[in-house]
Formats: sequence, structure tokens, C-alpha cells
Amino acid sequence: MDFNMYMSSELTVLIPVLYAIGAFIKKSSIKNWKIPFILGAFGIGLSLFYLVSKSYPSSIEEVFGLIFATITQGILAAASSVYANNLYKQFKDRKESDDKTP
Repeated sequence: MDFNMYMSSELTVLIPVLYAIGAFIKKSSIKNWKIPFILGAFGIGLSLFYLVSKSYPSSIEEVFGLIFATITQGILAAASSVYANNLYKQFKDRKESDDKTP
């Protein structure tokens, strides 16, 4: 599966940015279950800023296209950062018995 088919290569930089934002939020008093929602909002907001700066919409069709691209790209970036965090956490917390091969 080619990840670039779904996510704009320019917006893949959001993944580590959102990961860092999530790590910062994790150290605050915000509950863990809220973090993916906050990262989704940040992802959508940051992708909106980028996509509007790249091409300002001049018709209603372009506005709807921008809204769709903003939401999908922001959610993909946030989901990727949460997935990366879970991979790291699962790898770090693995049991020693899992490392031994019979």
C-alpha cells in the first residue's frame, strides 16, 4: 500500500509535529482519552493553514474540495501520530519473554 496515495507528501511533516504536541499534552493534566481528539483538531487546523496558503479557493467547488482535503489530511496525520505513539509504547513495554525465541 502506498501511503502517499492518501496523504499529501507536504503534509507528512504533520505526523512528527502532532506526535510532539501529543507528548506535550500527555505531560499536562488533560485526560489521555482526549489526546487523539485534540490531535485531530490540531491536524485539521494545521492542514487548513497549509492548504489555504498553497491555493486560496475562488469558487464554491474549491471551498468544498478544500474542506474535504483539510479534514481527511488532518485526520490521517493525527491517526498516524497516534499509531506511531502506540507502536513505540508497545515496543517499549514488551515483556522480556516475548523477546526470547524458542
